[in-house]
Amino acid sequence: MNLPLFLARHIYTDRQERRKVSKPAITIATVGVAIGLAVMIISASVVMGFKHTVRDKVVGFGCHIQVADFMTLQTAESYPIVMDDSMMTALSNMEGISHVQRFATKQGILKTDDDFLGVLFKGVGPEFDSTFVHSNLVEGTIPAFSDSLSTNKIVISKQMADKLRLHAGDRVFAYFVDRNVRMRRFTVAGIYETNLSQYDNILVLTDLYTAVRLNAWEHDQASGAELTLRDFSQLDEVSAAIADDVNRTVDHYGATYSSKNIRELYPQIFGWLDLLDLDVWIILALMIAVSAVTMISGLLIIIIERTSMIGILKALGAQTRTIRSTFLWFAAFVTIRALILGNILGIGLMVLQQQTGFVRLDPQTYYVSTVPVEMNSLYIVLINLATLLISIIVLIGPSYLIATIHPAKSMRYE
Repeated sequence: MNLPLFLARHIYTDRQERRKVSKPAITIATVGVAIGLAVMIISASVVMGFKHTVRDKVVGFGCHIQVADFMTLQTAESYPIVMDDSMMTALSNMEGISHVQRFATKQGILKTDDDFLGVLFKGVGPEFDSTFVHSNLVEGTIPAFSDSLSTNKIVISKQMADKLRLHAGDRVFAYFVDRNVRMRRFTVAGIYETNLSQYDNILVLTDLYTAVRLNAWEHDQASGAELTLRDFSQLDEVSAAIADDVNRTVDHYGATYSSKNIRELYPQIFGWLDLLDLDVWIILALMIAVSAVTMISGLLIIIIERTSMIGILKALGAQTRTIRSTFLWFAAFVTIRALILGNILGIGLMVLQQQTGFVRLDPQTYYVSTVPVEMNSLYIVLINLATLLISIIVLIGPSYLIATIHPAKSMRYE
C-alpha cells in the first residue's frame, strides 16, 4: 500500500469538528485556486475571442494579402494596375492561396436633400466573396456585382444610413470630383454594420465596372487584387513568396506590381492586438501567484495543526520524506478539487456569455458590441496542468518544515 497516499486521503476526508483551524484554511485555499483558475480561463478565452473577432473583421474587408500598384500601397491614392485573367490565374495558383478577387476604389460624395457625406467607393467583381458582408448585413440584400455592366446599386454601412437617413431601396446621388464634377444616382441595395469604424465610416461597395469607369481606366485594369489564405498562420511565409514572385514586375502599361499583407497594411490594429497577449501573461502570472500563496498558507496551517500526528509517525519510524509526500498528496487533493470548481465557474460563465451576451461593450471603442469568447480546449487543459504542477512544486519548500519537528516535543503539542 502507498502509505503517503493513504494518510493523505485520511487527512483530507477527516470531518472531525475539532479541526476548526484547518477547515477554513482548506476552504480558503480551494476558493483561491478555483477563482484564480476561472479568471485565467476567462482571460485567455476573452483575449483569443477578441483578437480573432477583430482580426476577422479587418480581414473581411481587406483579405490577407493585397497585390496592387506600388504607389497605391504607399499612398492614399489609387493607381491602376493590370488585373486580367492571366494575372488572376497566376495569383490563384500560388501556394497557400484559396481565393483571389479584384477591387477598384474611387473617392466620392453621397448627397441627400438634407446632408452629404464623403465616402470611398470600392468596386468588386463577380468573384467577390460576400460571406463577411452577409454575416454583418442588417438590412436589404447583397446585389450581384459585375465587371461588365453597372447595376447602379450600392451597399452602405448603418452609420452612413443613419447620418443620411437612408434605408434599403432608397435612391441617393453620388458626386465625383476630378477635373469636373460627375453625378451618378444609386439605389441602396443593402446596409451592413461591423462596428469597425475605420471601414463603417467610409466604405461603400459597388460594381467593379462602375469604379473602373469612374476612374477612366482600361477594362483590364483595377486598383489591385485581394488574396485570401487557406491558413492565416502561414501569412508571413506566403506573403514572402508572393513578394518574391510579384514585386517589382511591370505590367504592359508600365505600372509596377507590389504586395503587402494585412499586418503591414494595418500595423496599428495588429500591434494593439498583439499587446493583449502581454496582458494575458500578466493575468496568468498574478493568478498563479495568488493560488500558490493560498496553497502555501493552507499547507503550513495543516502541518502546524498536525504536529502531533507528525511526531507520532516519526516515533514509529516513518521517514521525513514519507511524511512530506503525505502532505504533498493532501495538497494535490485540495488543488484538484479547486480545479474542478474553477473549470465549472470559468467555463460556465463563458457559455453563459456566448448564449446571452450579457457583458456588453461600446462598439465605437472596442469594435464589438458584446464581449467575445473563444473556448479552446487545448489552452484550457494546459492552464489546468500548469496550475496543478506549479501549485504542487511551490509546496515542496514549505513541506521541509516537517523536518524541524522533533517527535518528543511534538507528541505533547496540541
